[in-house]
Amino acid sequence: MQIPERAQSTTPSPALRPPSGEARPGPDLTVMREHYIHEGLVEEHLAPEPAAQFTRWFHEAQDAGVVEPNAMVLSTADAEGRPSSRTVLLKGHDVRGYVFFTNYGSRKGSEIAANPHAALLFPWITLARQVIVQGRVEKIGRDETAAYFRTRPHGSQLGAWASEQSSPVSSRDVLEQRYAELERRYPEGEGVPVPPFWGGYRVVPESVEFWQGRENRLHDRLRYLADPTAPTGWRVERLCP
Repeated sequence: MQIPERAQSTTPSPALRPPSGEARPGPDLTVMREHYIHEGLVEEHLAPEPAAQFTRWFHEAQDAGVVEPNAMVLSTADAEGRPSSRTVLLKGHDVRGYVFFTNYGSRKGSEIAANPHAALLFPWITLARQVIVQGRVEKIGRDETAAYFRTRPHGSQLGAWASEQSSPVSSRDVLEQRYAELERRYPEGEGVPVPPFWGGYRVVPESVEFWQGRENRLHDRLRYLADPTAPTGWRVERLCP
C-alpha cells in the first residue's frame, strides 16, 4: 500500500521541538474515550463454531479497510508465569487453529517451549471489535513451514537467516553486514533454504471471544468454549462487559 506524501511544513512537530523552560503537561487521559454506536452481537447470529465466525468478521474487517487485519498481539509466558506480548502476523487459520511463524530461539519461541499456552488479540479498533483467542501451542510440520517460507519475499527469506531474533546485537551495522553476506550467497532468483531454527506454530483454541463495543460501555462479549459434549464441539456463553 502506497502512503500519500504529506505536505512539508517548516514548523517542527511537538515531539521534535527543543525543550522549553516549562514542561509540557501530559494529556488528560480521564476524558479520552470513544462512544461506540454499533449493531449488537447476539447469540442467534453467531456461526456454529468459532472458525467460521472468525472468517466472517475477518472479511468484514478487510471490507472496512482495517489496516493489516491479520496483525495480532501474541502473549506468552515463561515457566514462572511472567508474561510478554508482541505483535505478529496471522498466516493461516482454520478449524485447527491460528498459525504464525517465527524464530524458534526468539523470546516467544523459548517461552512456548517452557509453557506451551498463549493468547491472541485481534484489535480491530475501527470496527470497535476484538477477537481474543486462548489455547495451547504446537509446532506445525516442516513441510507446511517450507511451503509458507517459499511464499515470502526474497528479502524476508534472507532476513530470517540474518536475525538471531531476541538476541542482543552490538549495532545495526552488524545486522546489515550479515544480510549483505547472505545476499551475496543467495542472490535474487536463487532458492534460499528454510532455516532449521525457524518455523510455524499453531495456537489450538480452547476459547475464542468475540467482543463488540456498544453504547454506555455495555459491550457484547460472546465466548466460545471447547466442549466435546456439545453438538458442534463448542458452547457459547455471554460475559458481562
